[in-house]
Amino acid sequence: MKIISKNIRHLRGLKGLTQETLAENLNVPRSRIGSYEEGRSAPTLEFLIQLSDYFSLPIDILLRNDLTKSKDSAFIEIGSQRVLFPILVDADNDNLIEIVPAKATAGYLNGYDDPEYIEQLQKIKLPFLPTGKHRAFPIKGDSMLPMKDGAFVIGRFIEDRNDIKTGKTYVLVTLNDGMVYKRVMNNIDFNGSLLLMSDNKTYNDYSVPIDEVLEIWEFTCSINTQEYTEEELKISSILSMFNELGVELKALGEVL
Repeated sequence: MKIISKNIRHLRGLKGLTQETLAENLNVPRSRIGSYEEGRSAPTLEFLIQLSDYFSLPIDILLRNDLTKSKDSAFIEIGSQRVLFPILVDADNDNLIEIVPAKATAGYLNGYDDPEYIEQLQKIKLPFLPTGKHRAFPIKGDSMLPMKDGAFVIGRFIEDRNDIKTGKTYVLVTLNDGMVYKRVMNNIDFNGSLLLMSDNKTYNDYSVPIDEVLEIWEFTCSINTQEYTEEELKISSILSMFNELGVELKALGEVL
């Protein structure tokens, strides 16, 4: 059976619709739905446009991607015609996580909304992760110590910008600054922006307008690709202690 045939049947099933109900909603004969689902005829361009509008899925995704790999309402809509690639599962029904390799970071910025590009990424399985759409991103530099250069942050996709919590860390895909991993202060209600902060205080904080944020992924866990030395762990502990003291002293100063 062609992909489009399977997709029509699968999407109809996700909505809990009969062939007759879907046909009525799309203003076509029920026999056409049956014919398309059984692969006896190919959908017309007019029908594909109707189907795309009805399910809020781009036509290329309907034609090129096997959507039966998704579970339930696993499609994350962004705007009217952009969806995050559906949650993939393996034969055991466990979620698969796409890995963005360090050497392909620039490519991700060009292909983050391209299902074909995302489909080519390598995938891993981490059964202990919470529900949601996850993706693994490479970390560059030392702005988020003790996170090492070359580590990977696994983030859960945040669909609603109102769910961004001040003080938590996120991987952000931005229009002008590329892909960054930072601690975030949510200033959307105040001035329509996010304040991005580095844990390594030798780096300055800066703001990004929320309209320039293309994707945001909340930290779930990290994978280090290098072992910490004893000295690094000591330095990390000292930095952490001073950061905490700095917060406490600042709070004390405000009270006084």
